[in-house]
Amino acid sequence: MTRILVVDDESAFVESVVRMLRIEGFEQVTAMTRPTEVEPLLEGTEPFDVAFLDITMPEMDGLTLLERIKERSPATECVMVTANESIPMVIRAIKLGAYDYLVKPITPEQLTHALDRALERHRLLEALLLRSQDAADRALKNPEAFRDFVTAEEPVLRLLHEAELHAPTNIPVLITGETGVGKEVLARAVHAASRRASGAFVPVNMLALSTTLFESEFFGHAKGAFTGADRDRTGYLSRARGGTLFLDEIGDLPLEIQGKLLRVLQEGEFTPVGRIKAEQADVRFVAATNQDLERLVQQGKFRKDLFYRLQFAHLHLPALRERPGDIALLAARFLDDLPERAVMLSEAARALLEAYDWPGNVRELKGVLESAANIAEEGTIEPEHLRIRAKVRPAVRTTATAGTRVGELEPLADVEKRHILAVYDALGQNKSQTARTLGIGLQTLHRKLKAYGTR
Repeated sequence: MTRILVVDDESAFVESVVRMLRIEGFEQVTAMTRPTEVEPLLEGTEPFDVAFLDITMPEMDGLTLLERIKERSPATECVMVTANESIPMVIRAIKLGAYDYLVKPITPEQLTHALDRALERHRLLEALLLRSQDAADRALKNPEAFRDFVTAEEPVLRLLHEAELHAPTNIPVLITGETGVGKEVLARAVHAASRRASGAFVPVNMLALSTTLFESEFFGHAKGAFTGADRDRTGYLSRARGGTLFLDEIGDLPLEIQGKLLRVLQEGEFTPVGRIKAEQADVRFVAATNQDLERLVQQGKFRKDLFYRLQFAHLHLPALRERPGDIALLAARFLDDLPERAVMLSEAARALLEAYDWPGNVRELKGVLESAANIAEEGTIEPEHLRIRAKVRPAVRTTATAGTRVGELEPLADVEKRHILAVYDALGQNKSQTARTLGIGLQTLHRKLKAYGTR
């Protein structure tokens, strides 16, 4: 049963809100006029689902109470109530974790609308994020280290389990996958699960390293080592000492630099430019690339010996289109992390996200949602706010080959019908959005749906 908390120092307003809620069928309503008496209710009891908090109260203001509720019950959705619509105050409340706000006086319609949206968000986040956390808890011994990697897909969970097994060792790790799948997120998780977690995690974009400056940037240099070296410089290997050095875009490293990196991996030591004495490379190497290193080796563009040094702990992250069950989980996490405002996805928008192929993977999903959140009306993201074109994954793919008999081929009209109905269903049977996504006129869509026996 839904548990609701109402806190306001005006007893008449509290009684009014409680009466409106009970008329709507909500019986588990706790009403308080003194915010200082709320904290004991948060200890050892079932958490409230939604809390309505007045911003301006004596003894303790609503923002302070909001912080304390969120500390003890992060899942409670808080709606702030104010007599004056102060934008800076509202922004501060949202950043502290409030979901929405109402301006007095409040009508029953405003109250129930805010409550419905808060409850929907509460149920969605609880279901999705608990699903992800439960999956991680089952698969991992140290799920906290992997908390930034959201998934409930079994193949990805098996990959995270393998990453966790490699983490306590010092062997290099190679992470591959398309651009935007989360290779650095996984690299940071490996670092967090390792014995080097208290050390630094130093990311290096290998594509940005020039051949002439590699040794200076990577190994460091002594003052006077070359023209312009007016002071000692600490290189990446020294900065990452005791921690993890993340070599991003390693597939783009020029061959001559690959040899210098290989020597560090083989010998475990390096010599800063302008010095004689070698130093120990006390670092864990994690490399990442979106390229096929094996193919680059065959083409002579990547050293075979360096590839063999890196590939013993090889973790390949699947593209987002290969893990569609994670799309809603990731969307919930990204929207929950937005600091500016609280937003949620409509069912039609969620269906569109799940129908899209995501060539830019997780990074593209995050960008699309951040953009949509900025233009969403009423705090709800609809399909028209998503700057994507649905690439619906057909349930059946028909491939004609030279040996295919004509009788097995599918008529074009049937292919068109299946595609139109798939998009129509994915967009919650919204005709305007379906026509816009398919790139056809609304009247054309009406005519085709009528022909299919669908209205």
